[in-house]
Parts: sequence; C-alpha cells; structure tokens
Amino acid sequence: MEKTSQWSDFSEIDVWIFDLDNTLYPAHCNLFAQIDKKMGEFVSRFLDVELPEAKRIQKEYFHNYGTTLNGLMTCHDLHPDDFLHYVHDIDVSALARAERLSEALDALDGRKIIFTNGSEDHATNVSRQLGIDHHFEHIFDIRKSDFIPKPEISVYRKLVDELDIRPENAVLFEDMAKNLKPAHDLGMTTVWVPNPEHWSHETSDGPHIHHVAEDLADWLHNLLESRR
Repeated sequence: MEKTSQWSDFSEIDVWIFDLDNTLYPAHCNLFAQIDKKMGEFVSRFLDVELPEAKRIQKEYFHNYGTTLNGLMTCHDLHPDDFLHYVHDIDVSALARAERLSEALDALDGRKIIFTNGSEDHATNVSRQLGIDHHFEHIFDIRKSDFIPKPEISVYRKLVDELDIRPENAVLFEDMAKNLKPAHDLGMTTVWVPNPEHWSHETSDGPHIHHVAEDLADWLHNLLESRR
C-alpha cells in the first residue's frame, strides 16, 4: 500500500506519539510471539481449559474486546495485574539496539510519547533494550487508560486531555490500521507501520491513514531530510 508523502503535514507537529509493539521495533523480530504464547498459557490456567481451547478464547476476546485482557476482565472478573505481570515477563535480549531510530527521535522537535495497550513495565523494558527509552517523556499504558484498550476513542480523549495535547499538532504511529481511526477523527495526523499479519491490515484502505511507513527509522529520516 502506497500513500503520497506530504511532508508539509508535519510542519506544525509538536507531539510524536508511538505505539510500542511491532511499531518501535520491526514485527519480524517476533517478540510478540512470546507474549502471545504466554497469554495462551495464562488463559489455560485461569479458566482451567486445555491449551487449544485457551488459544481459541484468547483470539475471540482479542477480536471482540480489543485485547485478551479486556475480555477476561469483562467476562471473568479477572484482576489485571496478575495477567500483565505474567504475559510481559519475556526475554527481550534478541532486540538489537535501534541506533538509527534513536538518531531520528533525537532530531525530532517536540514531545515523544509511547501509547500502548501493554503495561508501562513492558514499554520500559522494550524501549530500554532498544536504547531509545530516554527519548520518551511519558508512557500512556493500559493502566492509565483504565484498562480500556485502543481503539476505543475515549482512551484517545483521555490521552489528549491528561497530557495537554492539541490533536491537530500531534501524529500517531501505529502498526494496527484500525487503531489510527480514532486519532484521525480527533484531528491527528496518522502514520501506519504495516506488517504481514492480517490484524495489521484491518481497515487499512480507509481515509484515516494519511501516511505509510514501511520502515519507521527510514521514514523518519526521510521526513527530517525533507526539512533541510
């Protein structure tokens, strides 16, 4: 999917908002596969079902409730902390330091924020391994959104209100196309960072996607180069 890059869209941007998983690091790192596996294990134990049934429930809740966690909280009154601690206890050592991305983030004027359906601990763990944690002034995680996941627009409104963001001066980078629609509806510029998974492409043909970044670091460097 190609979109024409209009670098003028970014002349007034002063807040740069990034999803975490499969956005700040490439999907081919397959880090999320560890989380996915641990979610299945947690569901299996929590609901006392065999793993195949647990995986079915996991995917059903992801589809119907935005996250597996939200489904478990809604349908089974799960306390979220146990889930978040277990599924985010993963090995991030395979992630290479994102030096080129770090250079781009350093050169961008304005605030940088991580906006994730995961936990703050997970975002810190991943961004520190990538060597980019020092660029972000705030992590708006699933706890700060009251465990309501993207793409519920109320979460985006809370992000904007609590962090004093003017949507027209903000950009959101996301690997899940559907998570860009609320940002677009609020007036943000949107950048889709696609990957081969089907859930990345859901609603990707809509007008809520302004730009496509096949490689985030390269795309940001091209943006910076256009300003020189």
